Amino acid sequence: MTELQRLLQAYDRHRAQARRCALATVVEVHGSAYRRPGARMLVTDEGQLTGAISGGCLEGDARQRARQAIFRGQPALVTYDTRDEDDPRHGLGPGCQGVVRILLEPLDFAAPDNPVELLREFARHPEPAVLATVFETDDTGLRAAVGQRLLLTSGGVLRGTPLLAGALAEAARATQAQGRSQVLDVATDAGTVRALLEILVPPLRLVVYGAGNDAQPLVHLAASLGWHITVIDGRPNLATAMRFPEAAAVLVVPAAELATQVPDAGACHVLLSHNYAYDLAALRTLLPTAAPYIGLLGPRLKASRLLAELGLAAAEAATIMTHRLHSPIGLDLGSETPEEISLAIVAEIQAQCYARNGRPLRERAGTLHTPVVTTVGSV
Repeated sequence: MTELQRLLQAYDRHRAQARRCALATVVEVHGSAYRRPGARMLVTDEGQLTGAISGGCLEGDARQRARQAIFRGQPALVTYDTRDEDDPRHGLGPGCQGVVRILLEPLDFAAPDNPVELLREFARHPEPAVLATVFETDDTGLRAAVGQRLLLTSGGVLRGTPLLAGALAEAARATQAQGRSQVLDVATDAGTVRALLEILVPPLRLVVYGAGNDAQPLVHLAASLGWHITVIDGRPNLATAMRFPEAAAVLVVPAAELATQVPDAGACHVLLSHNYAYDLAALRTLLPTAAPYIGLLGPRLKASRLLAELGLAAAEAATIMTHRLHSPIGLDLGSETPEEISLAIVAEIQAQCYARNGRPLRERAGTLHTPVVTTVGSV
């Protein structure tokens, strides 16, 4: 289950119990911080928390301030400077050495476009989207704009009822085209507002070919990250929902019918069938696609034989082995058991999808996270 799914479940539970809530959102970060803009935490009037806005150092103070926002019925913007060793609010000492700004908003369960309902709309249609959140203004007359949001889907559909819909929509479209979250000063006829333009990305999709015992820890681990998983196998006694309760779909597809399936070109694919003919049939359908990851369990010799049997010339096969096919599959972690192999596979997929090299973080030059661009001046 993803962090967003847990937040939505908690929100629905609190709404059913008429328990008042506030949403805490990291909207801006300068320097180093544990969480990036877009991290969220749901807080009830009794102080119950779902989600996280830091590694635990800010939650205590933010919980109290969120409860105050609920009782006052007004949003609040809080700034935490973790560079300040004497700040008693978080007790970090040297801490993360960054400035974190958090928007605290009481939630109106009756409002169809409150921030959680907009996130639910994104979750219902898992395609990339942009969520614009106003968190600061330069004019007290614009105070009502704080907390206003606009959701822009990949299809260009807008949802939300902000006071500044036109200006936010223009900024959201620019962010969508850029493909990177940013914090902007957005100029409007009434003044300038500061907004987080956040790229929302759906859960990674994983297709596992093979429903043997070693596929179970892989599915379990991937599901713990919130990935959307499909398991495919030709053996009906193995490809069952009972064996893979965390998979979104478990399909029985014989090898002869794989050619009739249309592969999910946006998903990552792992060939784990331990059956040469099945891997061959799956590989035949996958290689022509633009799938971001294709992994094959087994030695290099097996991969070479499969590519040769597909009629690929040696030079083309070598290129595929270098750039398209991950075989042997997984990162070099010294894995032996199915659980350890699953960890190596999931780690390689994570690195591939986020354009990382899988090396120790201490060897990484520059910042650990891709920074959210902050633009000074109006857009």
